[in-house]
Amino acid sequence: MIKVGINGYGTIGKRVADAVSLQDDMEVAGVTKTKPDFEAENAIKKGYRLYSAISERLEVFEEKGLKVEGTLGELLERCDVVVDCSPGGYGAKNKEIYERYGVKAVFQGGEKKNIAPVSFVASCNYEKAVGADFIRVVSCNTTGMSRLIRIVTSLVDIGRVRATVVRRAVDPKDDRKGPINAITPNPVSLPSHHGVDVQSVMPDVDIVTTAVKVPTTLMHLHSMNFDLKGDMREQDLIEVLRNDARMMLIHSEDGFTSTARIIEYAREVRDRGDIWENCVWEDSISVYGGELYLFQAIHQEAIVVPENVDAIRALMGFEDGDASIEKTNRTLGL
Repeated sequence: MIKVGINGYGTIGKRVADAVSLQDDMEVAGVTKTKPDFEAENAIKKGYRLYSAISERLEVFEEKGLKVEGTLGELLERCDVVVDCSPGGYGAKNKEIYERYGVKAVFQGGEKKNIAPVSFVASCNYEKAVGADFIRVVSCNTTGMSRLIRIVTSLVDIGRVRATVVRRAVDPKDDRKGPINAITPNPVSLPSHHGVDVQSVMPDVDIVTTAVKVPTTLMHLHSMNFDLKGDMREQDLIEVLRNDARMMLIHSEDGFTSTARIIEYAREVRDRGDIWENCVWEDSISVYGGELYLFQAIHQEAIVVPENVDAIRALMGFEDGDASIEKTNRTLGL
């Protein structure tokens, strides 16, 4: 049984904890919080052992009446792997702590790629991560683009990939940064970092990306364009997408006319309304003039969760990536 600690029980951390708890080869050793807020209370209600991420704040939890098991260091003593879900940029500082305790770690896409030898998307490069000490699960946008590119390249050789990322401004709960009443080039200069990050997973892919931020918190949207070096029928891609558990084909005729409609659907069929799959508009898939065009939507709060579960297995030396992906998909109901 792999003992997994979650350092940071926030947007991603609480979802990873719940996913880990569904695995029959893993258990949640504990989770950390920096303050005794409603998420800390919910962690205890769910039966997770709660630890203070900052040792000096133990008294703050006690004053609030929340039972904590100890500090981050004490959690690490109980772990085989820690999933670092701290805010972007903190992972590099935490890495020194993990090394000191001899604990393997999974980092998130908010960290720079040099934090780990492998930037990870399970379907693209699982084998490169097997037995590593550290893995960086790439960002939601990079995960979504990498998954799709891997599928397209399984059908046909491609030239340059061009993508425009229409980014949500902030996550739904983040009231410190938004909302914005603007459409913001992000960045103004080209290219955006998203294509570069895809190349950290798939070095041979020729990709250029641009990005804008818009006043929504629900999802990201990608406008994807592939230069095809051979023949591919639209129906061939549709069939492959339909049979891939981490892809969700949607159609505007079924009412999926916007990201708001996708989230509304997910609220009815999923815990928290989480969407772990790429949501690809089937009726957007078009081969025109030797190029492939399509739209996909990415739920930024959830898409990297199955990748984190697979990354844990890879760290612990589980070699069969396909088996890990299938197991994770089955436990999450994909």
